[in-house]
Amino acid sequence: MTQLLEKAFKRVSKLPEIEQNVMAKWLIDELKSEKKWEKMFAESEDILEKLADEALVELAQGKTKPLDIDKL
Repeated sequence: MTQLLEKAFKRVSKLPEIEQNVMAKWLIDELKSEKKWEKMFAESEDILEKLADEALVELAQGKTKPLDIDKL
């Protein structure tokens, strides 16, 4: 365990039990969410590569234009 994580756990351990449980649930949920995003990106790698290739072709063909943030 890193020193920073150990420091965080020590601080959380001083909180009331209900707040400790809230922090524990939040951390577990964040870890699950991160795992989910990693899986989704890994599964969509081919699709993202295809979309990027299509965008580069359209750029080379002059079918794109610069983004004007003021028009959003």
